Amino acid sequence: MEGDDGGFRRFTIPISYLSHPLFMDLLEKAQEVYGFHSSGPLMLPCSVDDFLHLRWRIERESPNTHHSHHHHHHHHQSSFSLRAC
Repeated sequence: MEGDDGGFRRFTIPISYLSHPLFMDLLEKAQEVYGFHSSGPLMLPCSVDDFLHLRWRIERESPNTHHSHHHHHHHHQSSFSLRAC
């Protein structure tokens, strides 16, 4: 993810993110933009602020948080737009 200074910022995420529909959408966009032929870290086509917002939404919807009244099927109804880098 591109930071405000034009450089990239690295994040470590829980493996549970990989099955979340919002993150899966971002991975599909990454494949379209960069492909999956990298031997290094996975690059995501969004700004740091967009990623932080995505992470906040995933954490908010996680059953391990205080907001456990959100059910899994609600995840598919979520939408998230990303600005291009």
